[in-house]
Amino acid sequence: MNNLLAAPVLLCLLGAGITFLAGRHPLLQRTVSITAVVAVCAVAGVLVWLTDSTTVVLWVGDWPQPLGIVLVADRLAALMLLVASLVSLAVLIYSTGQDRDERRRETPVSIFHPTFLLLVAGVSNAFLAGDLFNLFVSFELLLFASYVLLTMGGTTERIRAGSVYVVVNLVSSALFLVTLASVYAATGTVNLADLALRLGQLPIELRSVLQVMLLGVFAIKAAVFPLSAWLPHSYPTAPAPVTAVFAGLLTKVGVYAIIRTQTLLFPSQPLTVLLGIAGAATMVIGILGAVAQVEIKRMLSFTLVSHIGYMVFGVSLATVDGYAGSIFYAAHHITIQATLFLVAGLIERVGGSTSLDRLGGLAKLSPLLGALFLVPAMNLAGIPPLSGFVAKLALLEAGVEVGSPLAWTLVASGVVTSLLTLYAMAKVWNRVFWGTASDAVVANARSYDSPDRGRLLPHLMVGSTLGLVALALVFTVAAGPMYDYVHRSAVALLDRSYITAVLGGAG
Repeated sequence: MNNLLAAPVLLCLLGAGITFLAGRHPLLQRTVSITAVVAVCAVAGVLVWLTDSTTVVLWVGDWPQPLGIVLVADRLAALMLLVASLVSLAVLIYSTGQDRDERRRETPVSIFHPTFLLLVAGVSNAFLAGDLFNLFVSFELLLFASYVLLTMGGTTERIRAGSVYVVVNLVSSALFLVTLASVYAATGTVNLADLALRLGQLPIELRSVLQVMLLGVFAIKAAVFPLSAWLPHSYPTAPAPVTAVFAGLLTKVGVYAIIRTQTLLFPSQPLTVLLGIAGAATMVIGILGAVAQVEIKRMLSFTLVSHIGYMVFGVSLATVDGYAGSIFYAAHHITIQATLFLVAGLIERVGGSTSLDRLGGLAKLSPLLGALFLVPAMNLAGIPPLSGFVAKLALLEAGVEVGSPLAWTLVASGVVTSLLTLYAMAKVWNRVFWGTASDAVVANARSYDSPDRGRLLPHLMVGSTLGLVALALVFTVAAGPMYDYVHRSAVALLDRSYITAVLGGAG
């Protein structure tokens, strides 16, 4: 069963190659892409089941341990892989449901499908990587794909936003490479399990420098304040499927890397104060930015930054309950944030815009669209008994249990952020769905009655969005078993059984 670990990456790379060669056969491209991602979902589901009782390890090639490339799946990696692949599948189906002309303009099939599969391969490899260099390669693979996806269509606005995104990530990649060289020079290895043993032999000052360098790299990837300014300017310009998969997955890979390195490499000096301050600032400043917006995609981009702060909140507590809350929140947030960006795409389709000043009355024009927005919006705000409430409650209880002044500050910041998130979502609801639709909105909706425009809300676009809403509701219904699973994951992270699983007797 260990060979299953290579399947998510290989399936996507094989699918990317086939779809690239089949550039003139759109139906074949879509079929291959969806089949590949469905297979990844199946493999991820099996890994979630396997890792609940053991850590699955695959040494690639015949290199002597710990020099070779190793893929590792524990509860954390398997859960993140499953949720990420399910969201990727929904986004892929959503993109195939777009009208032919819209698809040609927004997500050109010959470019979109191979690039999208490369992105999924990079994300999958990042969750399974057992060494820092393979993690670096994963980031480069997904970033290469994201550069193409973000600027697809070649509009001036997308090129300008993409330029900021590319420059920031090139700088972070260069910093990551410098950090890799520093870690290897200090320890002689980049294998995570081996590093966990060797870092303890270094002087504390050197360990602290290496930790800060790694945190800086991953904080840029995760959009943690003050390294988050690039995100709200980059994401809103991309097509809805691209923005959805970016919002759902890319920042969570950074969060995953922070959790993995903090628990495995630096358990005795987790820099909790620095992380706590960054978490509180990310929550509050991000949501204040969201409240000030009058454009839905920009507002959602700021809420994305803000809610990364909740995950950093849990990591900064450095307790089992804190890590469990962060993992639960990350899995929940992948689904919710991607859903809201897909809904924003539907809002733009119906109303012709995502500006709050130009919209209104959509609840009457499309009651289904109102329901598709309302459920994830309330989930993001943490309204009981939805999974967002469960995740926030777990983090708040963990903060209260720690009871330090910084922990209480984080608890207060979390409550304020949740209330302001509710205000931002209510603002969108009031201005987009209530009131009377303008003549421009009505005219845009009626234009879909013509034979060449297709349906106002295509079945595949609605169905995939509804599937993500249902997935979030599954998190709500199964919150108890799921929290037990992430709690066991957090316990395993702190007892560092990962080392023994990877290195065997040497660990």
